[in-house]
Amino acid sequence: MAGAGPPFDLRCTHEGLTSLVRAIRREEDGKLLRKELAKNMRDALRPGAAQAKSSIMAMGSSGTGTGPGLRAGIAKKIRPEVKLGGRWSGARVKAFKTPGLRGFSNAPKRTNRRDGGWRTLTYGREPWRTQTGKRQWFDDAFTNDADLHRAAVLEAMEAMARRLAARAR
Repeated sequence: MAGAGPPFDLRCTHEGLTSLVRAIRREEDGKLLRKELAKNMRDALRPGAAQAKSSIMAMGSSGTGTGPGLRAGIAKKIRPEVKLGGRWSGARVKAFKTPGLRGFSNAPKRTNRRDGGWRTLTYGREPWRTQTGKRQWFDDAFTNDADLHRAAVLEAMEAMARRLAARAR
């Protein structure tokens, strides 16, 4: 079987990732291989996470409050996430909730909204006002380089597949 590919289906899909994870589980040191694959996939997404952090930090600020910084608090919660197996398998960059940020747990979602914004009190008192963030800051950070990030994740998957195929020979 010279020239045959890996003994499993590898495509840049959830099915391809699932079959790769199954092949890793069959290996003796499968746990270490899964950790390495997850690390390589996270490393492939780190530039995208950095772009999203940079984008939220570029949002304008008119406040001089003494509380924790909104933009910095959101930027700290942006991370690449990889899950291998279970209900969801894949790799993504996620902006996690910010519960400790002035009680504004949905800050990443609200600042990214295309319409509306969020309502807040003026210095903790009436009247209520509507604030708007930098619209689509998270989504726009990935529009130009989405194919590049997808290719980097696919390369990490293919490298692991080549490694497993070399072991099978």
